[in-house]
Amino acid sequence: MKKVLLAAAAASMVAGAVVAEERYVMITHTQGTDPFWPVVEKGGRDAAEDVGATLEYNFDVSGDMAAMAKLIEAAAATQPDGIIVSLPDAAALGPAIKAAVADGVPVVTINSGLESSAELGALMHVGQPERLAGEKAGARAAAEGVTKGLCLNQESFNTALVDRCSGYFDGIGGDLNMIDVSNDPAQIETRTAAALQADESIDGVLAVGPHVCEAATKAIEAVGADVHLACFDLSPGVMDMIEDGRAAFTIDQQQRLQGYMPVIVLHLYNNHAGLLPGANIPSGPGFVDASNAASVKALAGVDR
Repeated sequence: MKKVLLAAAAASMVAGAVVAEERYVMITHTQGTDPFWPVVEKGGRDAAEDVGATLEYNFDVSGDMAAMAKLIEAAAATQPDGIIVSLPDAAALGPAIKAAVADGVPVVTINSGLESSAELGALMHVGQPERLAGEKAGARAAAEGVTKGLCLNQESFNTALVDRCSGYFDGIGGDLNMIDVSNDPAQIETRTAAALQADESIDGVLAVGPHVCEAATKAIEAVGADVHLACFDLSPGVMDMIEDGRAAFTIDQQQRLQGYMPVIVLHLYNNHAGLLPGANIPSGPGFVDASNAASVKALAGVDR
């Protein structure tokens, strides 16, 4: 009887080892004010639940890249089964990512940093090609009558947002005209209004974040400017603006995929001998405009 009990206990221990819960850590560059990131987080948590893993989600409210690098270092020190990290500033975050990889922690980058992901040792990147997305926005804006644009960038350090703005002017066929509006809605309104009043020939505005777009429309209305407004990403407010004609369109990068797919990728990589997609996963870009806004409105800020 004793042998039977010992055998059962040993079998139980082996089974417990086999089904040990995976743990992933996601770190992003949000300051907690952008409605974009809760959708990414939800995607990651949904994926973790689907594969029986846990997900820890971290960000630094300061938005400081050095503070974000420390979060990566702290996460790597706990030896998780994988780290998922946005990459807005490869120079600042690269050393921490390289160190994590060197310590045997698999890393998937998301959202920004596509061009730097592989050289830092990440397995792959999930996100949209940002300059291409900007080019598509600019080309469409030009087709809809824009001749002189203004791009509102809420994170001047973020190379992905600079790429969006640069691409927008490539699409229009003009020189880069980008201003730093910060992430504060009041400052976004003030700085946008000042730029429009300083140059009345501006007939197109690109806001590269949903909260920026919502604040920008208030500035446009306050100064009485007649401009074409285009956005990036979805929020309930942006959907309302598209439906009532205050915004022409928004670029949808399907950020739920940026949270969901890395967890699935890491789960497959860890449990199936390095199984990995053969290329990065582009989550966008796509257009949401008056023709399809109603079909995605209920999901804006939740799963889109």
